[in-house]
Amino acid sequence: MSRAPIVLLAVLLCAGSPSASDRPVRVASKGFTESVILAEIATQLLRHDGVAAAHRRQLGGTRILWNALLEGRIDIYPEYSGTLSQEIFGGRVATDLDTLRREADVLGLRIGAPLGFNNTYALGMREDTAAASDVRRISDLVAHADFELGFSNEFMDRGDGWPGLRVRYGLPQRGVRGLDHDLAYRALQGGDIEVIDLYSTDAEIRYYGLRVLEDDLGYFPRYDAVLVYRADLARRAPRVEDLLQRLEGRVEATAMIAMNGSAKLDRVPENVVAAGFLAQTLGLTVDERSESFLDRLGRNTAAHLALVGISLAAAIAVAIPLGILASRRRGLGRIVLGAAGVVQTVPSLALLVFMIPLLGIGAPPAILALFLYSLLPIVRNTVSGLDGIPRSLIDSADALGLPGRARLWRIELPLASRTILAGIKTSAVINVGTATLGALIGAGGYGQPILTGIRLDDTGLILEGAVPAALLALTVSGLFELTERRLLPRGLR
Repeated sequence: MSRAPIVLLAVLLCAGSPSASDRPVRVASKGFTESVILAEIATQLLRHDGVAAAHRRQLGGTRILWNALLEGRIDIYPEYSGTLSQEIFGGRVATDLDTLRREADVLGLRIGAPLGFNNTYALGMREDTAAASDVRRISDLVAHADFELGFSNEFMDRGDGWPGLRVRYGLPQRGVRGLDHDLAYRALQGGDIEVIDLYSTDAEIRYYGLRVLEDDLGYFPRYDAVLVYRADLARRAPRVEDLLQRLEGRVEATAMIAMNGSAKLDRVPENVVAAGFLAQTLGLTVDERSESFLDRLGRNTAAHLALVGISLAAAIAVAIPLGILASRRRGLGRIVLGAAGVVQTVPSLALLVFMIPLLGIGAPPAILALFLYSLLPIVRNTVSGLDGIPRSLIDSADALGLPGRARLWRIELPLASRTILAGIKTSAVINVGTATLGALIGAGGYGQPILTGIRLDDTGLILEGAVPAALLALTVSGLFELTERRLLPRGLR
């Protein structure tokens, strides 16, 4: 029992700690289309010039990527000057790049020159609703306290988001909903809300014919797109900085809106969109093809099985001995079951985020979170199975002079095996579903197409992740049923 946690830790560290000399330059993106496209452009540019680079897609919000950059978990990601000033540095730093660069230098980071466009925040409404209410400026919303507002979850709490905007304009609305940015457009078109936050380069603004409200009090700063990267890249990959400078000033706002539209509205894969931009703007020929459905399915299945398999194996190795210990020592058993129960009450998404400071992003924190979630059903069923053995059988074993260890292996565990196996099956099925959330922190698996489908409003992509996950859960359940029939003696079934 004592070696299992050590084995688990070794697996996690090996999965997340390649040597600095062997790993590629890690380019990351936030969970929205524009960030994915910009990161893909940077990744393809590096690869075209022979630099090994990998794109880690949709890793979450601003703070997750910024902390990952500081900790050396990633090397480059696209950011915006206004976000750096207001969100990262808490509004104490001006938005001019010279000031931002001085602050970043202290942290061992570099900020490139602007890519060429300002993607500022804005508020938007349906044209018919705005016209009927005579709303043209953000300050006009003061007279419409009954409006339902729906803002992206990050905007709800950002330093440059809703809290400061409400104070600056004295807005009276209180029933403000937090929701995914891409889903907000659907809610707006469906009439569920009247106002949403926009990125000024969103292709949906023109597609839906929305009215962008004038920021008449000048609340939102400039959000010039830049690439933020680690200063130590100059030592590890000396050519990277010069290559990234080729993008500075080359991405105009109209081009960015067109690329967003190609990806979100025309369903062109982001890697293909990025390759087209490099060909048109820099004259680079990048061989990027759309990944086939079977290739994506195979890759996502392998990642999902790894998440579930490693976490479940570690949980079995730890939880069964804990269950045996809990059954033998009642006081300690209550503490063990209580601790496992407390972990089970933590929302899965929150637990994933809690793991990031310990293990960074990617598979390791997802595996550890799944491991913790798997403990309770196995521990509880191990205790129940052992406690449910008739006392007469235990007395008979004692009368035969069986030592405690032999009694455990030959009598107690076989009799409790059906109940223990049921606990393992429960944990396995739960893991298959919960593992889809690992994609939020770059762990891959079936959650990846689900997240991408939500972002692109593509039901097919959502089903590409949801259906295999459901089928895998059913398969796992069936395999455990078969295992029970094959391994358990007929009298114990």
